[in-house]
Amino acid sequence: MNFDLIVIGGGPGGYVAAIRAAQLGMKVACLEKRATFGGTCLNIGCIPSKALLDSSEHYAQLASLKIHGIDVSGVQLDLERMQARKTKVVQGLVQGVASLLKKNKITIMHGEASLLGKKDNLHQVRSGSETLTATRVLIATGSEPTPLPSLPYDGIRIVSSTEALEFTQVPKKLAVIGGGAIGLELGSVWLRLGAEVTVVEYNERICSYADASASLALQKILAKQGMRFELNAKVTGATKDAVIATRGTETLTIDADKILIATGRRPFTGNLNLAAYSIALDERGRIPVNKHYETTTPGIYAIGDVIQGPMLAHKAEEEGTAAVECMQGQAGHVNYNAIPSVIYTWPELASVGKTEEELKDTPYKSAQFPFIANGRAKAMEETDGFVKILTHASTDRVLGVHIIGPRASDLIAEAVTILEFGGTSEDIARMSHGHPTLSEAIKEAALGIHKRAIHL
Repeated sequence: MNFDLIVIGGGPGGYVAAIRAAQLGMKVACLEKRATFGGTCLNIGCIPSKALLDSSEHYAQLASLKIHGIDVSGVQLDLERMQARKTKVVQGLVQGVASLLKKNKITIMHGEASLLGKKDNLHQVRSGSETLTATRVLIATGSEPTPLPSLPYDGIRIVSSTEALEFTQVPKKLAVIGGGAIGLELGSVWLRLGAEVTVVEYNERICSYADASASLALQKILAKQGMRFELNAKVTGATKDAVIATRGTETLTIDADKILIATGRRPFTGNLNLAAYSIALDERGRIPVNKHYETTTPGIYAIGDVIQGPMLAHKAEEEGTAAVECMQGQAGHVNYNAIPSVIYTWPELASVGKTEEELKDTPYKSAQFPFIANGRAKAMEETDGFVKILTHASTDRVLGVHIIGPRASDLIAEAVTILEFGGTSEDIARMSHGHPTLSEAIKEAALGIHKRAIHL
């Protein structure tokens, strides 16, 4: 079978690229090694983790309902039902993706794919026992958990995020190795459900890629919730009931009946056979591409976690769209400075643009507005956190926005829009924000850039 485009990988980047290509009139095949589409995100990542985060958040909130005048007693955790709900959410969404592919008349094939090289001016791809040909091939195979040499996975006690989503019992003591988004989110799930959680982080603070003031605030809030932290700690191994780490000359012993390795992810290029085109990976295992997402071999493209940039589902989606539009001669574009990042703890931490640490050589202004001074946040009894806005000192253009607080994942969209269109803090300050809403905190932070905040 011959196609205009073969997409290898049916995750957020791959299936979005396939659908956009079909919309543009291309004959498309989408190859997926799993039995279901949606990639890591829908199957074993973003969606199941958020389902458990929301369920565990409801469970944890019961303890604080008295302040709202609601007495609840006799509450019991039914983990089996909670896990079943998560599975149902996942199944509905992956079935939805398959339906979208069929609706757009995209040929669907399951089985691991590999490149076979070029023949008769067409690229050959093997999927299972079949060989397909296409004018272009788009690689969107995503990523996999990065193992820790000192603590190899056993899938039972020492696990990746995949197994940590499927625990059938709440761990008594959970050690999380890595203080990034995955570790903090899954750590939060099991903390809320009754586990003692200790996060072991190699760096001096959690979320070392985030704005320092926001990550330090998040750490303080999570500690108040009961999460423990061992920072500047290097894991060296484990005993049958503990993790062993060092901090300088100090040896740390952290009790743990379950150990989650959450030290990041690495590009998954598996059995793609990139050697068929002499495509060399960079020092971090990524596929180099040009501004049109084309590799060193004409007609072979790559997007998402297998190329440079943050490993985020929404980043892969934007790249998938841009890549196929470029193939059709359109002006496909991704503004990497306006890709938001979210950590779905409670409260959430959401950011876009530059951190204050990244602006040390740029003249800038900074202003914060705390949620404790926001009317809606006080009514919700969710006053932890703040909105922080960074602007250029002379042009007032917004350079970065960092929100730690309730529904930060939704609030950040306003900041993304401002950055995308090159807006200023004055633009935000002049916009009418509904009252009472959490979004008023963004307006107040913008006013604060020019010392005009009203409610602070």
